[in-house]
Amino acid sequence: MSTTDTPPDPPIDSSVTESPSSADRSRTTPQRRRRLFGLLAVVAVLAYLSDQLTKQVALDVLADGASRPFIGDLIRFKLIGNPGAALSLGAGNTWIMTGIALAVLVAIVVVARQLGSTAWAIALGLLLGAAVGNLTDRFVRPPGGGQGHVVDFIDYQVFIGNVADIWIVSAAALIVVLSLRGVGVDGRRDGKGADDA
Repeated sequence: MSTTDTPPDPPIDSSVTESPSSADRSRTTPQRRRRLFGLLAVVAVLAYLSDQLTKQVALDVLADGASRPFIGDLIRFKLIGNPGAALSLGAGNTWIMTGIALAVLVAIVVVARQLGSTAWAIALGLLLGAAVGNLTDRFVRPPGGGQGHVVDFIDYQVFIGNVADIWIVSAAALIVVLSLRGVGVDGRRDGKGADDA
């Protein structure tokens, strides 16, 4: 063997040079999941605080029961205590409304365990904050004990709602968009790799 001969190149380790598989890319790391849980919690707290603070202002300002224009006659402010759901449905079954709200909270917690999407974290955070906001009314507003009346004050002519209802509708719209795009709670798009939606 001459001194000018060079040893052959070492074999290339394919595990180093290959790009990560779609299964690897779709996996949500514990660190990312913690960030998404943090985002969900922040959104939930902000939704809850905005709901409770606006309800307190409504109780202070609209206590006389008078209707006040906000956007002409299209949207007005008028204070009511709602024992039921939207449109005062289920007004005679307040405990059922409380039970449904508690079931929603449990469902959000269960679904959030699969969290891998920023958009889903926002949607679930809005739902969680709004549900806790209305549930708070069930326990702290008269007559209390799970049968309290939810504070509603935004009169849309067809029904009267509150800020929590706005967050619920916004979350529902976002969930519909995500579902139409095929983005799951885990961030995967129709069984494919992760989609950071």
